[in-house]
Formats: sequence, C-alpha cells, structure tokens
Amino acid sequence: MPTLERHDNVFVLDLGDGENRFHPDWLAAVGAALDEVEKTDGPRALVTAATGKFYSNGLDLDWLFAHADQHHDYVVSVHELFARTLALPVITVAALQGHTFAAGAMFSLAHDFRVMRADRGYWCLPEADIDIPFTPGMAALIQARLAPQAAHQAMVTAHRYGGTDAAAVGIVDRAVAEEAVRATAIELAQAQVGKAGDTLGTIKARMYGPALAVLRDTATPLG
Repeated sequence: MPTLERHDNVFVLDLGDGENRFHPDWLAAVGAALDEVEKTDGPRALVTAATGKFYSNGLDLDWLFAHADQHHDYVVSVHELFARTLALPVITVAALQGHTFAAGAMFSLAHDFRVMRADRGYWCLPEADIDIPFTPGMAALIQARLAPQAAHQAMVTAHRYGGTDAAAVGIVDRAVAEEAVRATAIELAQAQVGKAGDTLGTIKARMYGPALAVLRDTATPLG
C-alpha cells in the first residue's frame, strides 16, 4: 500500500512495490496522503514514486469486473484522483522508475513534472489495443497536458514510449538513469517548494478549468 514520507520540504509518496493498480483501498490511501500534504503549512512539494518494475498499471480491472455494479462510482473516484492531483496547491513530480500504463500514465500526466528512467520501462496508453475507450475526463486530461500531436499518437496508436522517446515528445520532462530517477524528482520538487499555497492552486484551477470540469462531472463520468 502507498506510504508517505517527508524529506526536508518534499513529501515522497511511494505508491507500492506491485503493479500499483487503482484498487479502492489504494485510492483511499493515496487520498489520505494527499490530505496530509494539503493540510501541511509552509513550503512543500510532492513526489510520487514506486518501488520495483511498475510505477502503476492503472485501473484494477479484476476488481472492477467483479464489482460491475460499482462501475460509475469507481470511475468517479479515479477522476477525482486525477482532478485533485492536477489542481493540488503544491508542485508535484512523478518519478517513473518502471512501467507506467493506462490510468497510471494518466495519473502521471496530472503531475506538474515527470522524470522517467531512460533505459528500461514504458509509458503507454493502451486503450486502443484493449478496446476500452477513454472516458471524457480521461481524454480531457491527456489533451490538456500533452501537445496535440503527442496526444494523438499516444491515444490513437497505443505507442509504447521509452524514457528517451517520451522526453523527446514532451510526455516526460527528463529521462535519466534508473538510480537517479527518484533523486532527480526530489531535486526538481525541492526547487519549487516555496510556491505551495492558495495562489498556486488558483493558477492551476484556472489553467486547467475545462479539464477539471469534465473530470468532476459525477453525473455522467462515462459519457
């Protein structure tokens, strides 16, 4: 399960050492960690990271298929994670040390910055290959955070990007050696801790207003 630690003014949220899929309990734990970051006063920033082969493989499809009657509420909770991260009033950096797929990739896009391992691991939106369409909120998030051509290729072709390729098209901000991923993310976050607060939250809310409105639509999240 996710764990939260603090390194000086940088909170580091480790998402786990498995596939880090969005099980309801996992979503609740991440939400509680964001509560802690948000209620803390003073300079601060957030890094999300993971341990092992995966950053996150996204939706917990096994749980979802076993609880089909909760599909609507589950998608609402996933959208809320994306919206909350996108508008969080602190600088956020995703440290992508491993595979980052589907909703896990979308979660990374909700961060302000991304650092990815250069030599191994993929960032991918596989929905076109697995016959699961993007929800309106997911599409809005991706298109708000990526350049049009990058969003088109990622969404339509399900291309798998290595770290260097992802950096070249602006999906991630830096591609570095495996052992430097987390440290680089913390360094980026530490440089921005003084920006935490209401003004930053307002800037993000206004910058991403259209995408946030779609993500927060609880009536028709599936379109």
